[in-house]
Amino acid sequence: MAGTGSIGLLAVFSVDLLNLLYISMLHDRGLTAAIGFIGAVSYLQMAVSIGLSIGLGAAVSRRIGAGAVGEARQIASAALTVMVAVMLAIGLGTVLLLGPLLHALGARGAVLAAATRNLSIISPFLPLIALGMGCSALLRSVGDARRSMTVTLWSAFLLACLDPVLIFGLHLGLEGAAISTVLSRATAAGLGLLAVRHHDFLQRPHWRMLPAHAWPVLTVGFPAALTNLATPVGSAYTTHVMAKFGLGAVSGQATIDRIIPVAFAFIFALTGSVGPIMAQNLGARQFPRVREALRCALLLVLSCVLAMWFALALLQDQVVALFSATGDMAMLLHLFCTWTVASFLFIGALFVANAAFNNLGHPLLSTLFNWGRATLGTIPFVLLGMRYGPRGVLVGQAAGGIVFGLLAVVTAFALTRRMHTMQARVQPVAPLPALSAKAAMIEMAELTREEAGSQA
Repeated sequence: MAGTGSIGLLAVFSVDLLNLLYISMLHDRGLTAAIGFIGAVSYLQMAVSIGLSIGLGAAVSRRIGAGAVGEARQIASAALTVMVAVMLAIGLGTVLLLGPLLHALGARGAVLAAATRNLSIISPFLPLIALGMGCSALLRSVGDARRSMTVTLWSAFLLACLDPVLIFGLHLGLEGAAISTVLSRATAAGLGLLAVRHHDFLQRPHWRMLPAHAWPVLTVGFPAALTNLATPVGSAYTTHVMAKFGLGAVSGQATIDRIIPVAFAFIFALTGSVGPIMAQNLGARQFPRVREALRCALLLVLSCVLAMWFALALLQDQVVALFSATGDMAMLLHLFCTWTVASFLFIGALFVANAAFNNLGHPLLSTLFNWGRATLGTIPFVLLGMRYGPRGVLVGQAAGGIVFGLLAVVTAFALTRRMHTMQARVQPVAPLPALSAKAAMIEMAELTREEAGSQA
C-alpha cells in the first residue's frame, strides 16, 4: 500500500518541485519568493481537505472491516458531497481575504502581486482537490492501491507536460503554473470518480440522511483537519520570520519545503496507507495486528530517513547548483542537506502516530500533538534561533519537532497496548481440555448420564 502510494505522491511532489525549478530558471528572485508565500497559503487550504479525507478513509475502512459494506457506501457518498461544499467555501473565502492574508505573512510589492494572481486562479477550484483526495482515500480503503496510484500519476504527468508550455512557451509565469495546477486537479478528480465507480462504491446521496451519514466522517475529519492545519500554520510562522532576512531566506525556505515531500514521499504515503490498515483491523477486533502495523511503520520511517539523509548529504552541491542558489538560499540548502534533514525522523514518527490516533478513535490526540509541535515546538525555538539569522531559524524549526515526535510515539504504543490488554480481559473463558484419556472417558460418561436423566 505504501509502495504504490509513494509512487503516486512522488510523481505529484516531483512535478511541484519542477514547478519551482522552472520559476527559478526565470532568474527572478521575487517570483521564487512568491512561491514560498503561495505554498504557505496552499498548504493551509489543503490541510482541511487532507483532514476530511483521513476521516473518510477511517470511517469507511472501519465499516468494511466490520462487514458493513452498504453503510460504508452511504458514508462515502455523503462525505464526498460535504467535502466539496466545505472546500468551495474555503476557496471563495481565500479569494476575498488574499490581500490581508499574504500581507500578514510578509509579502510586499511585486511578490505580493504575483502571489495574489496565482492564488486567485487556484483557490476557486479547491473542490477538485477534495474530490481527488476523497476518491484516493476510498480506493485505499477498499485495498485498490494500484488505481489510487494511477490517478495521481496521470494528474502529475499532465502537470509535468503543461508547466513548461504555459510558463515558458506562452510566457505566463506563475499564472501559467496556476492554470496547469487547476487542469491537473480536474484530471485527478475525474479519474478518481471513475475508479471509485468501478468498485460500485458511490450512490446518489440521500439529502435527508446527509448529516447522519456524514457525521462518522466529520467526527474524525474535523479534528484531523485541525491537526493538519497545525503544520502549515507552523510553516507560515517560519516563513513570516524568514521574510525578515530577505528574499534569499524566503526562497531557501520555499525550496526546502518543496524538497521535503519529494525526498520523503514514501513516508507521506505510508501515513496515508497504514491508517486504513489499522482501521480495518480495529473493525475486525484484531488488536495485535494494529500494534504490529504501528511498529512496522516506524521501522520503515527510520529506514527512509537514513537513506535520504545519506543521499542528500552526498548530493548537496548538485542540489544547490540545480536551483542556482546563492547567498542565504545556498547556505540554508547546505544546512538542510547536511543536518536538519535528520529531524524528519521524529516528524515522520509523529505522522505515523497521528495516523494511529485518527484511525483508532482518538483524533483529538493527533490534534493535541500536532498543534503542540506547531506552537510550543516551533515559536519559542524559532524566536531563539532568529538571533543567529536564517540558519538559526531553520535549526530551531527542526529541533522543535523532536520532543513532540517522541511523546506521540510513546502515547501511540500505550494506546495499542491498552487495547490489547482490554481484549485479553474480555476474552471468554474456554473450558479446560481433558488432561488424559481416562479423564476424557469419565467426562463422557458424566455427559451421558446427564442426557439420560434429562430424557427421563
